[in-house]
Amino acid sequence: MAGLVAPATATAAPPPPASAPTVEERRLDGEVPREILRRSGFAGVAPAFARGLGRADSYREARRIVAREGSALWRRAVDRAQGRGPARGDISRDDDRPLYWARLGMTRELRAWAPDFRLSERQREALLGVLERASRGQGDIRLPHGERDKGLRRVLLTGFDPFTLDRDIRISNPSGAAALALDGTVIDTPDGPARVETAVFPVRWRDFAQGAVERALRPYLPRVDLFTTVSQGRVGRFDVERTNGAWRGGFADNDNVSRTGTVPVADPASQPQWTTTTLPYEAITAAGTGRFPVYDNTSVTEIPAGGTEPVVRPEGPTPGSAARAGGGGDYLSNEIAYRATLLRDRLGLHGTLPGGHVHTPVLQFGAGNTDPATGAVTDPAFVQSRLDIVAQVRAIVAAAVSTPKRDRS
Repeated sequence: MAGLVAPATATAAPPPPASAPTVEERRLDGEVPREILRRSGFAGVAPAFARGLGRADSYREARRIVAREGSALWRRAVDRAQGRGPARGDISRDDDRPLYWARLGMTRELRAWAPDFRLSERQREALLGVLERASRGQGDIRLPHGERDKGLRRVLLTGFDPFTLDRDIRISNPSGAAALALDGTVIDTPDGPARVETAVFPVRWRDFAQGAVERALRPYLPRVDLFTTVSQGRVGRFDVERTNGAWRGGFADNDNVSRTGTVPVADPASQPQWTTTTLPYEAITAAGTGRFPVYDNTSVTEIPAGGTEPVVRPEGPTPGSAARAGGGGDYLSNEIAYRATLLRDRLGLHGTLPGGHVHTPVLQFGAGNTDPATGAVTDPAFVQSRLDIVAQVRAIVAAAVSTPKRDRS
């Protein structure tokens, strides 16, 4: 998600009615999503969900079904990724795409549902929100507590859905795969074990403007020992993003909607132009975490104080400047990093809680399988790269959480 810049003329389409399929949901009609769902065993998720909805005789019952089935989808995807239960298909278990496409099948069924009782558009939107949060693991975060878990460090990690699907609908997002692989796992570090809890977020400007990040993270940041938002970034490298900017660059999201301007947050009068990582970037970049090099990325793009034109600053922002891109760019990866670290600071945790953003390498298909129109949905090089990236995310978390507090700058 780094370095993506939208045309200056990009505009936002008006939101469709809650009952109309979204741009994301309409992509389900393509052969690639159908193949991914069929070959992963997730093809029956949406039809079964629709049958369950058909038995609801009230809004309250529908909400219960939606919450239950959304959570079940998340647990099923996590179990598949972590090797529990049958694979139910020949697509590799580490794949994040079945969760993405199955969720869209469920949201499309919920939009089209015509119950026997009166369901207002506001209630339908509320049900969609419940489904989104439950199926993304946001309601399944179980931080250790109590005497039994004394000494167990707590880590919160987030990933993203696939994106740029109109370029290549086969695309996977290794940050989402890492979230599935790490959820609920315990990582051994030189300083003791660490429990990791995860969630994933949509690639949609609207959800972020409506507070999806803050709503999901606020209950947990005061209770964790480290957090990191993760997304897909540059080819062949990991980056620990030093600085995040309060600017949306306009690149189209998964609903083909664009947004340009200052990141919208609560209490904009106190909103800073920049936030910074408190992850131990020196320790992370020095650790031998895996196949790909890991960089401390300090570059930003700013409009200097008194200036009018954007300037790239390799060493970070200058005093009084206005953000035009953080180290992670001006898309939703930068925005989740900005929102999470701003939330950390507003909760008074800047000096005590390590947190920030990590960009993974771009996940690429193997040689001979690069044509989106004719290529296979998976190949051995694609799978191996995703496995390597996920393993390195795990190692980066281990290096970060085992760093003594005095080194967390």
